Amino acid sequence: MAPSISISILIVALWVLYILMRSTTMVIAAGSVAASNSSALELEAKALLESGWWADYSNDTSLNHCKLNGIICNAGGSVIQIDRGRYYQGDEISNLNISSFPNLVRLDLSRNWLTGSISVEIGTLSKLTYLDLSFNNLTGRLPPSFGNLTRLVKFDISSNFIVGLIPKELGNLTNLTYFSVHDNQLIGELPLSLANLARLQVFDISYNLVSGSIPNGLGNLKNLIELRLSHNKFTGAIPSALGLLTNLSILDLSFNKINGSVVPEIGLLKNLLQLDLQKNNLTGPIPLSIGHLTNLDSLSLSMNQINGHIPLEIGNMKNLSYLNINNNKLIGPLPSSLGHLTNLISLFLDSNQVNGSIPPEIGNMTNLEDLHINNNNIVGPIPLTMGHLISLQTLSLSGNQISGSIPVHIFNCSLLDYIVFSHNYLTGSIPFMNSSLFPLRWIDLSYNSISGGEIPLSGIDFLDVSYNNFNGSFPNLIGDMALLYYFNLSNNKIVGQVPSIIGQLTGLHTLSLSWNQISGSIPKEIAHCKGLSELVLSHNYLTGSIPSQISDLPFLNAMDLSYNTISGQIPFKLGDSQPLELLDLSCNNLTGNIPDLSASIKEVNFSHNSFHGRIPVGYFNYAPSAFIGNKDLCGDVKGFPPCPSNNRSIVHQIKFFVPLIAFPIFLLLGYFFRSQCRVRKMSSELRESKNGDLFSIWNYDGKIAYEDIIEATEDFDIRYCIGTGGYGSVYKAQLPNGKIVALKKLHRLEAEDLNFDKSFRNEVKILTEIRHRNIVKLHGYCLHKRCMFLVYEYMERGSLFCVLRNNAEAVELDWMKRRLPPPNRLVAHDIFLVAAISFACLRAKPKSRPTMKSVSQEFLCHKKPKMNPLHAVSVWQLRNQETYMVGESETHSESPCFLVEKDNV
Repeated sequence: MAPSISISILIVALWVLYILMRSTTMVIAAGSVAASNSSALELEAKALLESGWWADYSNDTSLNHCKLNGIICNAGGSVIQIDRGRYYQGDEISNLNISSFPNLVRLDLSRNWLTGSISVEIGTLSKLTYLDLSFNNLTGRLPPSFGNLTRLVKFDISSNFIVGLIPKELGNLTNLTYFSVHDNQLIGELPLSLANLARLQVFDISYNLVSGSIPNGLGNLKNLIELRLSHNKFTGAIPSALGLLTNLSILDLSFNKINGSVVPEIGLLKNLLQLDLQKNNLTGPIPLSIGHLTNLDSLSLSMNQINGHIPLEIGNMKNLSYLNINNNKLIGPLPSSLGHLTNLISLFLDSNQVNGSIPPEIGNMTNLEDLHINNNNIVGPIPLTMGHLISLQTLSLSGNQISGSIPVHIFNCSLLDYIVFSHNYLTGSIPFMNSSLFPLRWIDLSYNSISGGEIPLSGIDFLDVSYNNFNGSFPNLIGDMALLYYFNLSNNKIVGQVPSIIGQLTGLHTLSLSWNQISGSIPKEIAHCKGLSELVLSHNYLTGSIPSQISDLPFLNAMDLSYNTISGQIPFKLGDSQPLELLDLSCNNLTGNIPDLSASIKEVNFSHNSFHGRIPVGYFNYAPSAFIGNKDLCGDVKGFPPCPSNNRSIVHQIKFFVPLIAFPIFLLLGYFFRSQCRVRKMSSELRESKNGDLFSIWNYDGKIAYEDIIEATEDFDIRYCIGTGGYGSVYKAQLPNGKIVALKKLHRLEAEDLNFDKSFRNEVKILTEIRHRNIVKLHGYCLHKRCMFLVYEYMERGSLFCVLRNNAEAVELDWMKRRLPPPNRLVAHDIFLVAAISFACLRAKPKSRPTMKSVSQEFLCHKKPKMNPLHAVSVWQLRNQETYMVGESETHSESPCFLVEKDNV
């Protein structure tokens, strides 16, 4: 009995001892865990405070770190969320020891101007699901350790300065739904591993330097809603696999180098709202399947090389608000189905090769605000239905062949503020009855044939009606004109004076009235236009002097008063306080000294006036052509004599000695000149009886002589001959002063013809009086029975024939450079005129060719031949234009123009 009791007691004792030991171990373990957790929390708190981002609490060691702004902890006090977006710290990202937060689930440090690179330790945040480091100044590369964040749902490092490749390890983030690295400097190709991100909904790598082709594997991302690859360097074709992304609402491949055609599979994306393929190298037609995108709100195919017609099916996309297919190679007429797009707000069809007329159905688009059909081949009138576009604000039809008048109905568009109709064939009058009723701010009607109507100025910012047929006096300036900053009335037929009320245009920056028939003086009130930076009044009949008040214009940058009859001196303060860079006062009657404006001036022309005195030192590097035609100028400019010395001692000596020796010298000179006159008279009579007018040559720079010509060409050696025509041969000669000229030496047969003398003299007379851009300048001539020649300005690059004859130069002048847009009616008239004259000059019989006098008169006259559109004029018709001004004896009494119609061209 006793032994059994002892055994039982021993067993109980051992059991109690085990329990005590077990409890002790658990207590010790619990204490160890508590100590460990306490240490981890302390590390988190320390990392937060030492970052300096919570500077207000950096000295408070007793503060619970979970109560800091933007910090959220779990039940155990460990940080699970750091949200410091939009705090604009401006510190290094490394200030925060990111590895101290093993339980972090959300990290948002966006918009903080953080600098430095992303640490590889970010890969230790294995529980992270949300990462946003966007809109900072982070640099360096994306660490491959990002691939460890397999729980990540959102990855946004956009708008930084990250460089290098996209790591292939990002393909491990299979839980990602949002991936954005846009606006960085990433390079290389897209890693194929990104095709593993099957849950991805937003994929944005736009605005980087990513290259290579778009991988077909992107077609696996069938949950994609947004695919943005724009502004990179992608090449190759659009993969047809993109047609599998049927949930896609935004597809942006713009601003790359993608080639090939727009794949028809694009029509499968029936949920698509925005399709942007602009600025690539796409070719081929617009696929008909594009009409299946009936939910599409925005379509941009602009700046490609897409060709073919605009498909009728485009009218099926009735939800379209924005349609941009400009800058392509589209042809054919505008489809009437465009009228179905009644929700359209912006329509850009400009810079294509679309032809035909504007369909009247365009008037159905009553929500349209912007309409651009400029730079095409549109013909016919502006449809009256255009007046139905009551929401229209911008209308651009320039660069077409639109004819007829501007319909008054267009001003039913009461919101219209921008009109550009330039470079067309519009005629008639401007129908603006009261522009103050409309918010019009910008009007460009230049390069048409509009001839009448009131030019609107009230409330306008920009007005260009140049190159039209406006005539009569200067338009009335009435109403609110303070907003007008650009006014171009050049190349019309305006007469009369510029009214002093022009000074009311106080906001004017540019005023161009050139190539009119404006007379009178420049009104001094123009100085009230304090913002004026460009003043162009050339090629008119202006008289009087330059108003001194022009010197008070503080922003005057360019002034062109050339080709008038302005007299007086240049205002001495001109350019003192102005940023004047261009000044053209050529071909006037100005006198006095030339002021030194070289400190700011970049281009200047004082030629063909009556200036005298020294050319300022600041102009010594300018071309002599800027000063020619002023016979009393001197200085160190090539072609002008040096100025006399100003040494006062020499002047004093001259004043002292001249009175002493003047009388005897005059006696000797008188005797000498009287003797010489007798000798010269006898010699001259002898020469004229033998040879005629031996040295009748115009010394254009005071230095040319007959001997210089003979020496420069070695008596017209064949080596200097650069061309031969029906009347003579052309030689290239370099004169002793370095000037290169072209010499047209007439054939001996012409020179010996006594009847040719009068014609030659008349031709020279006309050419010396002409200043025209299409006529080569005549420098001088020689009239002699044995040798007759003309001295012309040498044209360095020669004729178009010379360029095309040289293989290298012909390649440089490729077809793109030779191609011109269809000319407007005024330009077409000029082309017709020049071509007809050119053919007349090529006639087989020299006697039947027009003289230079008749050619020059034809260029200078304003009469235009009646003609069909230029594309309808044949070469045969140009060659068969009759002339009634073959010689001077046949000059028509009523008109100087020699071309008349033979076939009603």
